[in-house]
Order: sequence, then structure tokens, then C-alpha cells
Amino acid sequence: MCVVGASGLVGSNITKAALARGYTVRGTFRDVTDPTKAPYLLALPEGEHLELFSADMANPGAFDPLLENIDCVFIASLIPTYFGPAGKPAREMEDEQGYQEIVRPTLDGCLNILESAHGAGVKDVVICSSTSSTNPIPSVPNKNEVDHWSNEQEQYSVKKYTSAAKTVMEKAAIQFTADRDMRLSILLPTLMLGPAIIPEHANRGFMKSLANMVAGEPPSHQKIPNDSNSMIHVDDLANLFLAAYENPKAKGRYFGVYDSWPWQRIYAAIAELLPDAPMPEPLREPMIDATSFDFTRRDSLGVPLRDIPTILKDTISWLQATGQRLRIN
Repeated sequence: MCVVGASGLVGSNITKAALARGYTVRGTFRDVTDPTKAPYLLALPEGEHLELFSADMANPGAFDPLLENIDCVFIASLIPTYFGPAGKPAREMEDEQGYQEIVRPTLDGCLNILESAHGAGVKDVVICSSTSSTNPIPSVPNKNEVDHWSNEQEQYSVKKYTSAAKTVMEKAAIQFTADRDMRLSILLPTLMLGPAIIPEHANRGFMKSLANMVAGEPPSHQKIPNDSNSMIHVDDLANLFLAAYENPKAKGRYFGVYDSWPWQRIYAAIAELLPDAPMPEPLREPMIDATSFDFTRRDSLGVPLRDIPTILKDTISWLQATGQRLRIN
């Protein structure tokens, strides 16, 4: 199998899980000579069954030779893009620039990989996308992966180009694979936590905020948001990816989250684990309800999932034990 984006948080954990199950893995990312990434992957248990190759999804045909004699390709390289090439924030762009610099690279990159996969005769594809593609307008009380889609035009209108990229990419990938009799599964996570394989992942997103709190520094939120967040243990997400491949009946979209909690509840759980850590200002207004999901399809993959207290405990314990805390210069 091939893991595209093997140096990412998701891709590295798919790689680890696949090696543990006895698979031979080809892992790709843009520069496999990067000393901050490749050595950690090659040091994984069963790492002798891992080959690493440099490839950039922006280049058509770059994956042609890498997908020969491959049974399945996992596309975990479509990471959210919040800034254009010149550093302009996506939220400050107009529609044309937002499409060209944020949406199109994700769309074209995915289709380039799928073109190579089709040319090599690969029949099974699993893509990592996001729950940001599952937010219909108006909202619904309990959303599912089959019926509920974000509207990319609405996302453009509120400058959510990063989210629109996922919506547009998924629709194109579904059409591409359906036209060519390829089996496609799409996993839809939000916040992914747990012990990281590559240290730099501790310096990103909410993982960095937790690292700051472990070190006695303030979190990223000054005040607890009156919102919710959906999360999953990254090891469990990797197992969902493999289950989607290994189950020949699996096809279509699957939520890649354990559950959604209000931020107030999340920070209360963190406070139990880090009683001396600085906390955001408390929420004063009534707490909103968390996002509600129909997990029927996710559960059909048969993967046991760790609950949110366990996810937070595993992440914080790893940060405490390893001291992984990278500072932005």
C-alpha cells in the first residue's frame, strides 16, 4: 500500500498501524531527506518494510511510478490551507483568489494522485478529509455522512475557503472514482490528538496549546469558547482507515470522530489532568449544545474508539513524558 502524506499526523499513524499489521508500505511526502521527519518514520517497529519516496501532489504524474503494484492508496496529504503562497490569510481573500490559492491546490492535488492511481490499476482509495464538508445550511440536529453536505458556494460567501476545499475535493473524488469503478472511502475527522510520531506535530493546533499548558503557560484560548469540538485518538483514526480498506464492502463517507464536547467540558477535563495549569477565562453565558452525529456508518467499520477523557489523558501524558514542546521563533 501507499500512504501519501506519510509525514503528517494522520499519515504517520496510518503508516505505523499498517506496518504493525504486516503490510509493506510506500510512504511519500515532498522531501524524504528532511531530517525532522524521515528518521522517525524509519524507526517505527517493522520499519524495514517501509520505503520512503519524495513526491509532490501538485505535479501531475509524480505518483505514476510510485503506485505501480500497489493495492491501496491512502491520501493523507490534503491538509487544511489557511494562507496563500504569499502569506495572505484565506479569510481576507476574494472568491477568485480563494479558489485559485486555497481550493484549487487541494482539488488538483487529489485528482493528480487519483489519475496516477487509476493509471496504475489501483482499485481501492481512502482519503482523509474533514467534517467541515458536512455542515448543511440550515443546520440539522443530528448529522450523517450520506445526506449532509456543506454548500461550497455558501462557504465561499463567508470566506471559508479552507473548508470549501474539502467539500469541492470530496465531490470531485467521488465522481472521478465512480466513473472509473474505483472503491473510495473518505474519513472525516476534526481534532486529532494522541501521542505523535514526528515531534513537530506537538507544535501545531490544539496539541501546541496542550503542550503550553503542560509547561505552565496559557492555552491558545483566552476565554472558553461557547462552541464545541469533535475529536478522536489519532491511533483510532488510523485503524478506521485500515478498516475502510480491509472491509471490501466499505465505501463512501465515514465520520472520523469519537464524539463532540463543548469546550467548557473539554477544559474541565483538562483541569482534572493539569490542576495547576493556567486555564482560559470561564464561560459566563449558557453553554450551547455540542454537535450531534449519527455514527451508524462509522460503527459499521468495527473499530473500538477511546473516549474523550482517555484521548486527553494519553495526549497530556505523552507531552509530559517526552517534553515535546517546540517554540515558534
